[in-house]
Amino acid sequence: MRCFFLALILLVGCTPKKHYSLILRNGTIYDGSGNAPYKGDVAIQADTLAAIGTFQATADSEVDVQGMVIAPGFINMLSWADGSLLEDGRSMSDIKQGVTLEVFGEGWNPGPRKVITEKDTLQSVLEEYFTTLEKKGASSNFASFVGATSVRNYVLGYENRSPEPDELEKMKQLVDMAMREGAMGLGSSLIYAPADYASTDELIELSKVVSKYQGMYITHMRSESDKILPALNEVFRIAYKANVPAEIYHLKINNTWNWNKIDTVLFKIDSAQKAGLNITANMYTYNASGTSLTARLPTWVQAGGAPAMRKRLKNPVTRARVLHELKEGIPTRNSDPKDVMLLGFKKDSLNELYRGKRLNEAATLHDKSADETMLDLIVADKSGVSAIYFLMSEENVKRMLALPYISVCSDAASLADEEPYNVNPTHPRAYGSFARLLGKYVREENIMTMQEAIRRMTSLPASNLKLKKRGNLSVGNYADVVVFNPNTILDKATFEDAHQYAEGMVHVFVNGVQVLNNGNHTGAMPGRVVRGPGWSKP
Repeated sequence: MRCFFLALILLVGCTPKKHYSLILRNGTIYDGSGNAPYKGDVAIQADTLAAIGTFQATADSEVDVQGMVIAPGFINMLSWADGSLLEDGRSMSDIKQGVTLEVFGEGWNPGPRKVITEKDTLQSVLEEYFTTLEKKGASSNFASFVGATSVRNYVLGYENRSPEPDELEKMKQLVDMAMREGAMGLGSSLIYAPADYASTDELIELSKVVSKYQGMYITHMRSESDKILPALNEVFRIAYKANVPAEIYHLKINNTWNWNKIDTVLFKIDSAQKAGLNITANMYTYNASGTSLTARLPTWVQAGGAPAMRKRLKNPVTRARVLHELKEGIPTRNSDPKDVMLLGFKKDSLNELYRGKRLNEAATLHDKSADETMLDLIVADKSGVSAIYFLMSEENVKRMLALPYISVCSDAASLADEEPYNVNPTHPRAYGSFARLLGKYVREENIMTMQEAIRRMTSLPASNLKLKKRGNLSVGNYADVVVFNPNTILDKATFEDAHQYAEGMVHVFVNGVQVLNNGNHTGAMPGRVVRGPGWSKP
């Protein structure tokens, strides 16, 4: 017996240590739960988190990250990188902030947008894009909602009308197909044409399809200004009638005369939550938004698409009606021209004259009213004319960011600060939204703790999207991991010079592959499609 125990002791003593691909040593671990951090190590084996905490092991590579934060990769709840990743899969501006999952689908989703005729059959909505991008290669993971506008355009084109019963059925079939292909739910952008041609009842019917697959409804509401309260009511009605969770894209209150509505807005959301509705929201971390000048136009004039709109704006009678409605604030009062900065044009001649100027300044140069100048610029440039709108209260931004149900987005493409990707101006949120939360609002202004900020960018959106094995540091989860310096992380981009990378992100791993090494992109493209709860594998 004594020999047996001696042999057992010798056997245990000789048991080899576990061996992993990589171990991050001596970091401060924020697991994404919102709980307090702790010191420890993180081991990665292939694409998986293999060990976390204190353990004895060896690895092919070990990195000492003492003084650094180790956290789950960040989730961008509203990304427009679907096009930029096809051009440049490195996802530079977001990877340098720690974004490892880009979520598309604010009204429009990548995929076919062909109008159905009698001879047409319903085509894949998302799968073609997913397959194309995965084959081409991307550094970040990617996912998408099915866009309510994409579905509507597929069936109705840009017509300003309600669908016939058979057309609505086709739209529902497209949503069903997209959910089975892995869409996260239904996304709408109701402030824009042709999205706002959809009725609430139409959106409820499409959301009922989403509900069947345990997806969610996510929306750019019909108003973020004068009619924000009825816009909230519509979100709640859709959530209730379709029995779906609902999220509000980039929650905000625009224009000075509406800023005092914040108490009512937050009370309504709180009341809806207490009544049993699952209502969440996301934000970018800036007090200015970015869109086009066409967002200031009545949506009826945009029916049929951009060429039809420009033709109407050249018609003296139609133009006079548009100018009258703009002057009278129909259907809603527009922002002050001094709060609108013209970001860029397609035509170089217009850029030379007006880029970077406020709309009131452009009007002075053009020697017409601001509204007439706006119409002339839209027609002359044959574009929507991108602009930045300085319409939000910084105090309101802080109050909203502090809410426990707010996640983070960029509402932008992921760009590289090099030609040809940095030629056109952009909003600084493309380069800084996530780093700004950690640097400005956590470290400098203390509106929330570090662990809470990380929860908002990781496990909160992952839970809302019903993602499996992502969003927190747990053994067995995919190894989407970021390492950053909490003392130096910050955004550098400004409204005047937006093409500047954030600083302080040191290492980024996507599915266990290192994409950022000491702040430098490795060139790796390990990104995968992340599919929603309704996905059924072919």
